[in-house]
Amino acid sequence: MKKSPNIQINVPMKSTVYHQLSVFAIAVVLAACSAASPDEKEAKLEKLKGQQADIAKQIEQLEAEIAKTNPDSAEVKVRMKDVAVLEVKAVKFDHFVKTQGRVEAENNIAVTAKAPGVVSQVFVQEGQQVSKGQVLAQTDNSILVRSIEAQRTQLELATAVYDRQKNLWDQKIGTEVQFLQAKTNKESLEKTLASLEEQNDQTRIKSPISGTVDEVIAKIGEAVSPGQPAFRVVNVSDLKLTASVSEAYVTDIKKGDKVLVNIPELKEEFESRVTFVGKTIDPLSRTFNVEVKLTPKPSLRPNMTGIIRVVYHTEPAAITVPINIVQDLNNEKIVYVAEAKGKQTVARKKVVNVEGVFDGRAQVSGLSAGDKVITVGYQGLNDGDFVKI
Repeated sequence: MKKSPNIQINVPMKSTVYHQLSVFAIAVVLAACSAASPDEKEAKLEKLKGQQADIAKQIEQLEAEIAKTNPDSAEVKVRMKDVAVLEVKAVKFDHFVKTQGRVEAENNIAVTAKAPGVVSQVFVQEGQQVSKGQVLAQTDNSILVRSIEAQRTQLELATAVYDRQKNLWDQKIGTEVQFLQAKTNKESLEKTLASLEEQNDQTRIKSPISGTVDEVIAKIGEAVSPGQPAFRVVNVSDLKLTASVSEAYVTDIKKGDKVLVNIPELKEEFESRVTFVGKTIDPLSRTFNVEVKLTPKPSLRPNMTGIIRVVYHTEPAAITVPINIVQDLNNEKIVYVAEAKGKQTVARKKVVNVEGVFDGRAQVSGLSAGDKVITVGYQGLNDGDFVKI
């Protein structure tokens, strides 16, 4: 097979070369198509394709050589790639951990009865404001009430007997035994009455806190018992957000750290502080708990979902870039920056060290404030390629 003749190009005009190549290829194909067999035609076609690739490669090499020797020449048509750049600046940059939590009320109480019984009266409705100690419901206490009435009658008689015996004893009339018996009987009846009244008080289901009745579970005629919720009372003036954080941050997060709280349902974001950091790691999820104090808001409700960003470190002057422009090349992290070269602009490879990635941005070292990093069109670039901003 004969080698292709060397092509001398004094003025590397790309369009002229491709025109000559096209004319040459068409002429060869037309001449061969008239007489050659199908197999011969395929062989010639492959040969022409090889020549075409070889010529295109020579053109590319010549363009690159001319551009390097004379990049300022207006007559040189350098193949450029359109790019967009971002000038980096030293800015305040937060290192944070992002997680999801749940709004909880510090006082969210499931109210239960103190003694078993059957509900005879319910005094409140859902949404009603109640105060601490207010009676929410009453269980059947008819037997206790009758016992208390009988006990009071006996106590009245015993008190009268005691008073008379005391008067006689003060006058040195009667015996000491009679006086002591009257006193003991009176005191015994007083203690019994107090016990009955305490039992009667336990038939009343009371609110342990001031707040809002969020749920009425007890129904008239139903049996209730200790440990079985009858009402739910919530005080929404004291709210917190609880979340679980990976144990990888156990030494980073501390009480008092700044927290940015986002409530998606309310489309609100506000700042708060970490008020509690758990001391134990959950053996299954490998997380620990954090709590964030929330400012009371009428729109906040217990069990709402919240997204929190716990800021555990703030860099006062950091160089950051979008994480998507950082590329892996030969086990190195690189970005491309645009630099002026005469009247042209070239892409320069910069090796960087990523010191943290937060919210789509990477804090890096290896760049300086004022560098123009290429953010669009960086794919496929090589160090020294000519670019157009």
